[in-house]
Amino acid sequence: MAKNKLEDHPTVVRARRRDRTTARPAEPLDAAWLRRLCLDAGADDVGFVEIHRSDIADQREDLSAALPGVRTLISIVTRMNRENIRTPARSVANLEFHHSGDHTNEVGRQVVRELEAVGVRAINPAMGFPMEMDHFPRKAWVVSHKPVAVAAGLGKMGIHRNVIHPTFGNFILLGTILIDAEVSEYTRPIAYNPCLECKLCVTACPTGAIASDGHFNFSACYTHNYREFMGGFGDWAEQVAESRDAHDYRARVSDSESASMWQSLSFGANYKAAYCMSVCPAGEDVIGPWLDDRKAHLTQVVRPLMDKDETVYVVPGSDAEQHVADRFPNKRTKHVAMSLRANSIDGLVEGLPLIFQREQAKDMSATYHFTFTGDESRQITVTIRDRELDVAEGHHGEPDLTITADTRTWLRFLAKPSVLAWALVRRQIKLHGSPRLLRDFGRCFPS
Repeated sequence: MAKNKLEDHPTVVRARRRDRTTARPAEPLDAAWLRRLCLDAGADDVGFVEIHRSDIADQREDLSAALPGVRTLISIVTRMNRENIRTPARSVANLEFHHSGDHTNEVGRQVVRELEAVGVRAINPAMGFPMEMDHFPRKAWVVSHKPVAVAAGLGKMGIHRNVIHPTFGNFILLGTILIDAEVSEYTRPIAYNPCLECKLCVTACPTGAIASDGHFNFSACYTHNYREFMGGFGDWAEQVAESRDAHDYRARVSDSESASMWQSLSFGANYKAAYCMSVCPAGEDVIGPWLDDRKAHLTQVVRPLMDKDETVYVVPGSDAEQHVADRFPNKRTKHVAMSLRANSIDGLVEGLPLIFQREQAKDMSATYHFTFTGDESRQITVTIRDRELDVAEGHHGEPDLTITADTRTWLRFLAKPSVLAWALVRRQIKLHGSPRLLRDFGRCFPS
């Protein structure tokens, strides 16, 4: 379209007229004005983080790709009804999660609309579980809300890996808004951690994901609590596909499990526990009853969750399976497949710390040299010693076992261990050292 003709187009004429009457606010944006905007939209607290803050350096590339020219992150907090979260009736707790999540997302949308109306470019990546999984377990969400909230001064991470707000405790949901403008004053992390280190989250966690020494077993939490999210749904779908008929399906999946999965698909995925959040007494608005009567808190809040008769989803041979057997006689385990499956060597390397089972490694001391060939070429060293895992790029030290593997074959082996014998015969996986060490390695990363 010719330039003169374009300028005469009614849409262009109206846009030019609007631009002359609605100017973008002067930068930097006034922090007090922006804070009031967020609170009026329904946020309970808000903070601001500049894009170059070192606390979010690992997210900067993804953030800039999501909104080219992003300069500030607005972190928002909304409160939840803590008694709804604490009840053993998980249907009530899950409704609270979903309704509060909807509210948090609506707050973000409202703030974005108000900012766009004055010429500020903004996006609101919805809170919730990531759906993009092309390189899972690599993080695929646009923004990780927790480190942004910590950088913004809205709390600190507790031992249970939830952000604890100094006033509201961990009964909060987080959201983040990206904008292409600077703010007159940025907020800073708070000077103390509201976490009381009471270890009630350690006591209540049904999978043992939270250890008293601060260790966190990601896969134990993910496998059970997020059973009806994307990873667990994939395992359930495989059960459907592999069932010979309706009778075989019912032998694999109970009627209550089918109903729960249907409910998740219809109304939103259900969290199976989140007990660590339920029992946490931290936060100025929360701590009073616990300080007044800790025994009552244990009896009324913690014990009902510990004594709840329920199924805990575990990977066979995992630390979680043993933890349930040792600590929770009223709970039963059900074996499910590891849903944190890598489909690339990059994903495998990033995922090893997530699925490492340190109690399975308590008697191990071994160094492994991996050389991957074919579709992806990469060398890594994996050291397991004193229940600790170290993954390093390249080959270092003297290996106890050397493994050279075609990339595709190794990934198939991880998904289906019976592939190993066939791959060894065809020399697509080569071992130098005791094969027992490969078995020991697999014990630390059960599938």
